[in-house]
Amino acid sequence: MRQIMLEICVDEAAGIAAAIDGGADRIELCAALSLGGLTPPASLIRHAAGAPIPVHLLARPREGDFRYEADEATLVAADIDAAAEAGLAGVVIGASGSDGGLDAPLLARWVAHARAAAARRARPLSLTLHRAFDLTPDPLAALETAIELGFDRILTSGGAPRAADALPMLASLVRQAEGRIIILAGSGVDAATLPAILDTGVTEVHASCRSPAGTAGETEQRFGFQAGPRLRTDRGKVEALRSLLDRAAAP
Repeated sequence: MRQIMLEICVDEAAGIAAAIDGGADRIELCAALSLGGLTPPASLIRHAAGAPIPVHLLARPREGDFRYEADEATLVAADIDAAAEAGLAGVVIGASGSDGGLDAPLLARWVAHARAAAARRARPLSLTLHRAFDLTPDPLAALETAIELGFDRILTSGGAPRAADALPMLASLVRQAEGRIIILAGSGVDAATLPAILDTGVTEVHASCRSPAGTAGETEQRFGFQAGPRLRTDRGKVEALRSLLDRAAAP
């Protein structure tokens, strides 16, 4: 029997409740999911700390690429501290070098910083390498770098915008990982794409499970307060994924 972990990314308090009620195993806590996710505010971090399931904080200080200047790298280190001090279970980090590959020196500093924060609180802090991994020119080599750096898992769509479009690469990553690191498949994961993604051998999946909320917010969009139709975590979609995963794990 293969147990499959379901991680739901959320960017508001209602999303936390919807993910939990729908059967998520873990939450990735963000802000601005419409931009791929940014570091959430301190108030939301404190709120999420009371969740009955593990919460991992995304540490991403701005939209755009993952090549960070020194002051931005300092912000990520502070976000790692915030997650540890709040009692969250882990952090999600990533950085690119000038060649498009992983910025291994910077990631090594952040990993060391996270380990020191975990030691201070006498409780492990799980480390996920985010989808900066998907921009690397050689994902299989980047996987080995992630293992050497000490990451627990890699959140990846297999190098394509959507995981369902990179099934062979996801399967290759799972085979090469050989249990040394977890491959967490994400991007475009829903009830329709999940079966094929599971066939790659992944043991963890990541989804947003969002649906349009209420009206399109035309006035808010006109004033620039909203970029497009508002999306919110949909408990029903979470439940649908949970049901599929439970059936897939059944003997």
